[in-house]
Amino acid sequence: MARQRNYWAVVGSGPNKAAADEIRIKLSELCYKTISSDIIENKKHIDLSAEPLIIVCAAGNPETVAGDVVKDVAIFKAHKAGVVVFVDEGEVRFNSIADVVIEVPRSRMPLPVILNTLAGHLWGYYAACLIDTEAQFFREFKNKLNLKMTEERKRHHSFYEMIADREFRRMIRDFSVTFNERRNGGDFSVTSIRTISDLTLLLKYAVGKLPLEDFWQDFVEEDEMLSPIDLMDVTLGHAVDELSRPIDAIRHQAKTVTVGTSRKEQLPEGIIFDFLKTLTISTKSLTSNNIIAINRLQKAIRDVRGYTLYRIDNLDADGTPADNTTITIETRGGTSLTMRSRVETSTILMGTKKTIARTGQLYVGQGKSDEAPIVIIPILSKKTGIESLILIHAAFNENLSLREKIDIIGDRFNDIRNLINEYNLPWDDGYLEDIPIETLMGEAVEIIAGRIKLSLHPLSQSPAA
Repeated sequence: MARQRNYWAVVGSGPNKAAADEIRIKLSELCYKTISSDIIENKKHIDLSAEPLIIVCAAGNPETVAGDVVKDVAIFKAHKAGVVVFVDEGEVRFNSIADVVIEVPRSRMPLPVILNTLAGHLWGYYAACLIDTEAQFFREFKNKLNLKMTEERKRHHSFYEMIADREFRRMIRDFSVTFNERRNGGDFSVTSIRTISDLTLLLKYAVGKLPLEDFWQDFVEEDEMLSPIDLMDVTLGHAVDELSRPIDAIRHQAKTVTVGTSRKEQLPEGIIFDFLKTLTISTKSLTSNNIIAINRLQKAIRDVRGYTLYRIDNLDADGTPADNTTITIETRGGTSLTMRSRVETSTILMGTKKTIARTGQLYVGQGKSDEAPIVIIPILSKKTGIESLILIHAAFNENLSLREKIDIIGDRFNDIRNLINEYNLPWDDGYLEDIPIETLMGEAVEIIAGRIKLSLHPLSQSPAA
């Protein structure tokens, strides 16, 4: 009852109004809630519209009053209020209409005032204990999260690497399942709506279920260097603070405050990220998938030799390229200044650049006309879709080890290996040894697998199985 209703009231008639007042004071101290106390017959329709929890002090009432209290409790229930009634032992008239009936020893006035009060105090104690168990649920997960964050920071892992970690994702998913089950079951009603809604969103961002680029719009007031995991830690601290109910005669009015730590997420560094900073391109303008891909790719880049920044205009309402979508050069530098671009003769967005603008995926490979090594990164707008493309002329590191190549190409390694297995050929990591990194990153996996098959069976004319 305590966790299913946000608004509480305590009522009593005659001498039991004093019991209601005393219970109200103790519940406020134990449960940290604003609670009203009133005479039973004054609790009418306007108050009941909030569907509150009503504690009724009915023990010790004379028979002339008891019959009216039964009718009033029936009215409370008709308005969907939750009702807890304290009654004399043997009283059964409330059993069919109240949610909970708690019996106290039958006695003559004024002793029932004390017994009602004592029952209310005990009820408040257990209600506070129950609410605090909800705080403990968040407190335990917050501790686990902090341990994991500390462990990952010791390894110098960024947020983007954390969300790709299977163990971390499993920890978040397990908590999410229990959290949602308890929330749907009526738990956490004492917690503010914002805390619960923020936590629900952040749990999805923390495992990459929601695109990171939306995070900055949902939490626009937050610091750019605060990652979803850091903000989740802060929000868990708010939940613990809102639900903690220390049951202590000395400390009951000195609430323990637990605040999440606002850590600053270290911004990504490396040759490409550092270059993007010189163009004032923020990581907010990149998708989380591309940030992870760039972080891996940087190991393969030896030098940035030039760049061209393209502007994309006339996207459709969904931010997707249309037939009339255009591309223009905003600025360029380095070796790009000596190169001729197709955009200079036609501003219609087409080819590889149109595909990148549609998918939002990073492109690594070679230019189709000059076969120069390039990296193309889509830049998001603050509203919808891709705002621009940055084409980087790069020099790739030709001395990468096989292990480094496998780490850089990421999931493409499994795709290539699976295709070779599909050809009923045994896999060997050494197949990738002599393939340039720009080919491994830029060519379709079917073409790469076909070349490997052809090298194993030179007489074969077709890469198809």
